[in-house]
Amino acid sequence: MPDRPARDPVRIDAGPLGILDVENVARHARDVVLEPEAIAALEASSRNLERLLATGDPIYGVNTGFGSLSRQRIGDDQLSDVQHNLLRSHAAGVGPALPAETVRAMLLLLVASLARGRSGVRPVVVERLVALLNADATPVVPSVGSVGASGDLAPLAHACLPLIGEGLVSIAGADPVPGAQALKTAGIEPVELGPKEGLALINGTHLMAAQACLAIADADRVFDAAICAAAMSIDGVRATDSFLDERAMELRRHAGPKRVAARIRQLLTGSEILESHAEDDPRVQDPYSFRCVPQVLGAAVDALDDVRRRVESELGAVTDNPLIFPDSDDPAQEPVISAGNFHGLPIALPLDILTIALTHVAGIAERRVYHTLAATDPESRLRPHLSPHPGVESG
Repeated sequence: MPDRPARDPVRIDAGPLGILDVENVARHARDVVLEPEAIAALEASSRNLERLLATGDPIYGVNTGFGSLSRQRIGDDQLSDVQHNLLRSHAAGVGPALPAETVRAMLLLLVASLARGRSGVRPVVVERLVALLNADATPVVPSVGSVGASGDLAPLAHACLPLIGEGLVSIAGADPVPGAQALKTAGIEPVELGPKEGLALINGTHLMAAQACLAIADADRVFDAAICAAAMSIDGVRATDSFLDERAMELRRHAGPKRVAARIRQLLTGSEILESHAEDDPRVQDPYSFRCVPQVLGAAVDALDDVRRRVESELGAVTDNPLIFPDSDDPAQEPVISAGNFHGLPIALPLDILTIALTHVAGIAERRVYHTLAATDPESRLRPHLSPHPGVESG
């Protein structure tokens, strides 16, 4: 395995992750460290689950079956078996494998969610997940399978099979090998799952949230490039900057258009082209694809900011079920809650919005490109297709 530059690791301390944390681990092989407070939260949660099991009360997915089999009680001697079988039965994805960066991001989000101590999982399980990340041992996860409605079940099952020495794993981008072989190569011991641990590993929205984090990281760069390209195109067609006037932006009252207009004004500072046609230009206004840049890109920026807030909330969430709460003397406080935190819609809708926003960023860019290449405005002093000799050279 190639040496990696020494950098501060991403520390898991039961608090929320940042989008940059996720990208650094997913794309740049940043190491992960499980902090003492996270280990303490895991130990407390595991002890509380043991105490609850000792009462003999039914706990969904722990000493009962799953879904329609939830009324089927599981004997104490089979509590581990049912968790192993759950991983195997749900590892039913198909299609091409997810990119390694997506799987790494998904594992990191799973680690962080479990480390918040509401899943009843022992520290050793989370430590093994961290070990996989730090060894650059990436499970092979098919890209098509159950996502969102009851958690990202199939992808997470494939991602966690290597913990028990099964599934397929690629180490440092090499060809995949069986999970047991990969663990041996990486010096990682397989783990025997305890009560609820298989369920906790496959519950949650960690694939969706992982994809959202990486999409936002990419969208930030796309938006910055789009704003720079818009500024360059204004100069390129000898357009005006009057539509960027702060007074117009104030009247529209939206934060995004104000920010975009201010950024483009800054980028155009010192432009000699703007000054070259400040007088005696017969044009009274520029085409929509230039004049409406602050409004279109600004609306997209506002949408991106809202999506970012939703995703950042998810990066501090626990999306498991059932949820294990600390022991309390208050009899009104239920120690176990079966809820629906695994449902993906709170992250799916923002991702739909991000898709719509990016579509409009692309749309207005295409219109500016068309206007530039068509060269129908003589005042732009451009040739068709930006060709030095139209017809002789196609541009």
